Amino acid sequence: MPGLPSGWVEKTSKSTGKKYYFNTETNESQWEKPDNEEFQVRASHLLVKHKGSRRPSSWKQNVITRTEEEALDIIKNYHKQITSGKTTLAALAQSESDCNSGKNGGDLGFFGPGQMQKSFEEAAFALKINEMSGPVYSDSGIHLILRTG
Repeated sequence: MPGLPSGWVEKTSKSTGKKYYFNTETNESQWEKPDNEEFQVRASHLLVKHKGSRRPSSWKQNVITRTEEEALDIIKNYHKQITSGKTTLAALAQSESDCNSGKNGGDLGFFGPGQMQKSFEEAAFALKINEMSGPVYSDSGIHLILRTG
C-alpha cells in the first residue's frame, strides 16, 4: 500500500520502540497502518454550474446559460467574500449553490475514494480539516470545497 492517508504520520513509541501511526489533524493514534482504501473525508462545497456543465440546470434555475468564464468569476467572488470573513461557505451555499446540498450548507457528508468525480476527490483529499480550496473544475461545474472532517 503506497503512502499514508492525508494527515497521518508514522512515529516510534518511546516506551516500546514499535512503530505507530498518528493523525495530526484528529490527534488519533493507532498501531495498525491506516488504509488509504478505507480513509474518508467530510466536505462541504459551493457549486456554480455553467452551460458546459454535465447537467446545466439546478434548483435555482431550469436552464443555466452562463459561460465557464462567468462561472469562474462568480466562484472567485465567493472565495473572496469567504476568505475576507464577510460570509461563510455554508451561508453562501444555502442561497447560491447550484447543488441541492446547498440546502444543508453544502455538506456532502463523509465520502471515500471513488465516490466523487476525480478532480473533486483529489482536491478534497488534499485539503486539511477546515481548509478551503480555490476553484476546482469538474464535469458538474466549478466548486469551492471546504474540508470539514
